[in-house]
This record gives sequence, structure tokens and C-alpha cells, in this order.
Amino acid sequence: MLNSIIDISNNTGCEIIKIYNKDYTVVYKDDKSPLTDADTASNRIIVDSLKAISNHPIISEEEKEIDFETRKNYKTYWLIDPLDGTKEFVKRNGEFTVNIALINDGVPVMGVVYAPVIETIYFANEGYGAYKCENVGVSSSHPEILEKAKELRNPKTPTKTKLTIVASKSHLSPETQDFIDSMKEMYKEVELISKGSSLKLCMVAEGAANVYPRFAPTMEWDTGAGHAVCRVAGYQVNEYPAGTPLKYNKSNLLNPWFIVM
Repeated sequence: MLNSIIDISNNTGCEIIKIYNKDYTVVYKDDKSPLTDADTASNRIIVDSLKAISNHPIISEEEKEIDFETRKNYKTYWLIDPLDGTKEFVKRNGEFTVNIALINDGVPVMGVVYAPVIETIYFANEGYGAYKCENVGVSSSHPEILEKAKELRNPKTPTKTKLTIVASKSHLSPETQDFIDSMKEMYKEVELISKGSSLKLCMVAEGAANVYPRFAPTMEWDTGAGHAVCRVAGYQVNEYPAGTPLKYNKSNLLNPWFIVM
């Protein structure tokens, strides 16, 4: 199944790049967030592809929200964000991703995050491992990707002198800034990296950042795939300040604040 999801992500990324490289339409949803032709096209590709290989239900950002009375019975389902980081897409900075996750009993057990502009894919499956592969071009398929991929694994040797924090390019809240300032009192050196979309979770998973505090709104589809990569790689994605693991298919699909480390 993971092989198929890698291929679906790559096929979706190819279509997104075609739209990215030409003029496209941008409209704004009720919450003022942007929606482009790429969001719509990628959603269609992913949903149709998943229905062809699986009977699991699908929750997608671009589909009509499913009533909780229906989805509360979902034990295993697909959670997708066809284009995570639409603001980054519109800004043309390349920091957007295709996110596909498999959720089981509220826990992300499989996830693929593909960033087509930077040609990088992260993928994970419980019991298999978490991996990163670079130079994933439009003609790449899962055998080539699996052969080139490098495993991601938490070394569990945190530094006591330097802390690297990754935060949102578009949503640096006052609470996040307060957290960053508090860390500067605890570490000799604090580096802040600003990054868009679910790439922030993936940066922790690959060890490029030590912590990702998210004290601003996100939806479950924003985090599911990246959460799977982090979790399988040995990192924690916990509600803040509760410290309990972030769960999925809640009555409200809005995530609470969380921290990845």
C-alpha cells in the first residue's frame, strides 16, 4: 500500500507543477484562505486514486466536511491535504506539499509528504520505518525512490548548548514567539528556521530541527502525514501543554496547540 501512496503522491505533484508553472486562478474560501486550480486538481487525483486501491473512507480538506456522527465510526481512514501550504504556492516559494496519511484508531500509521518543487519526499509506515528521498523528479516511481531513500531515526542525543526551532512562515503567533524567547534563556544558542507547510514536521523527523512548536490553528489534514513520519522516526507530536499524543478524528477537526520534538 505504501508503494501505491508514494506513486499517487508523485503523480499528484507532477500535476501541481504543471499548474504552478503557468497562470492559474486563485479564489478565497469563507475563512479567507486561498484555493487554486492546483488544490482542486490534486484533490481529484488523490481521491480517485485512493478509491481505486482501497475501501477505506477519505477525509480531505477539499471535500465537504463529513458529519461527526458518520465519521466517528471510522476505525481506519485516509486523511489528505492535496496541497498543504497554498499560501506558499501562491507566493511561489516552493514550500508546499502533498500530504496523504492513513489513520488507525486516531493514530497516524502511514504517511507520505511530497514537496514537488524541491523534489523531496518523506514517507513512513509503522513497522517499516521512516525515510527521506531527494531528487524525486517527475519520472520517479516507488522502486527508484525506495532504493535511494535514507532512513530517518531519532538519535536521542539532544544537545544542551544549541537548540534549532522550526516555525511557520505564515503563522508566527505571539505565543510561539514567547516560547522561542523562553528557549533563549535555557540554551546558549537558539537558531530559528522559518518553513512552510508540513515540511516543519519533516525537518524534526530528519534531525534538521530539534523542536517545532505550533501555537496557532491547524487542521488534522495539515498534520496527519507529517505526524506519521515523525512518529515512526521516533519523535513525539504532543498536545501542548497537556503533553498527551495528538489524536485524530476528533469531533472538531481543528487541532489543539502541539509541539514536535
